[in-house]
Amino acid sequence: MKTTQRTGWTPSRLREHREAHGLTLEAAGERLRQAAARHGLTVPAANFQTLWGHEQGTVFPGPHYRRAYCLLYQATEPELGFRPALPGESQKAEIVISDLPPPADPVADNAAAQVIEEAFTKVSIGGIEPGNSPQALLRNRVVDAWRRRHGGGSPKPILVLVGGYAGSGKTEFSRFLSDITGWAFLDKDSLTRCIVERLLVSLGGDPNDRHTDLYLKEVRPLEYRCLMETAWDNLNIGTSTILSAPFIAELKDEAWFTRLENRCAAKGIDVAAIWVRCDPESMREYIEFRGAARDAWKLDNWDQYAEGLAVDTSPPTAHITVDNRLGAAISLADQTREALKRILA
Repeated sequence: MKTTQRTGWTPSRLREHREAHGLTLEAAGERLRQAAARHGLTVPAANFQTLWGHEQGTVFPGPHYRRAYCLLYQATEPELGFRPALPGESQKAEIVISDLPPPADPVADNAAAQVIEEAFTKVSIGGIEPGNSPQALLRNRVVDAWRRRHGGGSPKPILVLVGGYAGSGKTEFSRFLSDITGWAFLDKDSLTRCIVERLLVSLGGDPNDRHTDLYLKEVRPLEYRCLMETAWDNLNIGTSTILSAPFIAELKDEAWFTRLENRCAAKGIDVAAIWVRCDPESMREYIEFRGAARDAWKLDNWDQYAEGLAVDTSPPTAHITVDNRLGAAISLADQTREALKRILA
């Protein structure tokens, strides 16, 4: 990634951590590739020259490199010198894999539940309200799904909507939930992109349009209808489902959400809404990193696009707001995955 002035970046921290782990540049590169492969991250050319450039400050590591480094060294981004800590964010990785002893019976052990509960509490803005709050109920369903996947738990299905702006981290957080619960995961773009592009062309538009009235009025409603109908196919046979999509208009519409809750309640299905909050700079970095054609207008007109983002508020229907500013929540999700793998090892 092109080097620019970045507040709080201390490149020498990477070398300090590598040396503390007793690794050469070559060995660190090999382990970095292994960590990336376990989590589906892309770290091209993770060789000693690349790592040397990161440690010397000539090249700032991209999003997937930073996540892989955090996994390799069991540390947070602030601890590795990539950025300052957010207010209230611990600079230490508190989910330390080596401190979790593998139990004789992983299913009966409470270690996994504690790891999941801690992760949810840390990433949620305002924490988790006690009792029967929507936040606590969703967290409990996730823990319950973990237990059910490994031997127990409730069969009652749940629909989880994970919304957020482009590049906010909603898809990664949805994958994290699916990984630990086993719930079906449906991403709007994966499910509908090819059809959306072909429909836009047939209507005389740009296949990558996501901002004009043609898309917003003629195509978007059909796109979300396809997503929701596919979810109902799963839910009607008792399969819990996670949906990843912006859901910007939907989660602002309390009447729409109430209708969804009522339909779910009639079928004995729980419903929860998660909003992933992120800062504009981090969203732009990830949008540039993924290089999707549908994001071209956003990048070409970034100031105009960013002015329309309500980054400091959450939709009124959101049960949980995940704080993914500077990628903090996704980094913690990676650490949680590793901890759970350790428990089941």
